[in-house]
Amino acid sequence: MEFTGERFTPECAREIWYEHWHRYQFASGLAAGRRVLDAACGEGYGSALLARTAAAVVGMDIDPGAVQHARRRYAGLANLRFEQGDCTALAMASRSCDLIVSFETLEHVAGQEALVAGFARVLADDGILVISSPDKRTYSDATGFRNEFHIRELYRDELLALLQPHFPHVHLYGQKLLFQSAIWSEQNHGNGQAACATVTAAAADAGVEPGLAYDPLYFLAICSKRPVEASLPALALFGDREESVYRHYNGEVRRNMAAGGRIAELEAALEAALRERDQVRRDADRAQQRTDLRPWWRRWLGPAR
Repeated sequence: MEFTGERFTPECAREIWYEHWHRYQFASGLAAGRRVLDAACGEGYGSALLARTAAAVVGMDIDPGAVQHARRRYAGLANLRFEQGDCTALAMASRSCDLIVSFETLEHVAGQEALVAGFARVLADDGILVISSPDKRTYSDATGFRNEFHIRELYRDELLALLQPHFPHVHLYGQKLLFQSAIWSEQNHGNGQAACATVTAAAADAGVEPGLAYDPLYFLAICSKRPVEASLPALALFGDREESVYRHYNGEVRRNMAAGGRIAELEAALEAALRERDQVRRDADRAQQRTDLRPWWRRWLGPAR
């Protein structure tokens, strides 16, 4: 499918690839053996990932072109099907799903209350909703950026106010692409070690505080009617062995360094040309002065004989 600048496709690279794949990889840990709805599934790559462990997956999208594409591309998965439908008006039986994932959907629809209420109706009593949305404070307010595809973005308290009336238990995660130094144990973890230890420094010469004290760019909410917090991870990390994001930035750094060297060469050539121009002007001025003085010398010497 064509990349419009908003809908992710697997051919996208770098930051957007990390963000979208990480959400589905995170949700796949909850999909094992479950009946799953991928609401606003788009291209279908996430539905296919969830189908690796789920009992059955329905990918639903309002765009018939996206649904046709997904049916063709992921036709080989027997436990996966794609349906065209409006996720704010779900035509599905009550309690027919064990897991619903809906990533970066909320901000695209006006009927946000209808969307969440429909998810609550369709979920089984022990079901789980995993839903994400950008944080308006950091995504738009702090950057001055306006996404033309977004109808209504939510602040943290607005997101919770939307979810909590339908789901007594909401566990909120923050998501943001971070570049960090990673230190991990190469030994077995069956020795009482903590699963992870994280600290954040405010500045190079400042103290540190525990945890990842960053303002998230996206919120990821795990919503349920019954408690599930005990089975949720405190931290989830995602990366690729090729380190594609670093490769991209390293390539940009090398190009910028090469461009900087070339710019320095051109600036030096420009300075030399300006100096040469100034010298030519000075020489021209002196020649003009000599020319202007000749009549005076002739008058002083008298008429030529």
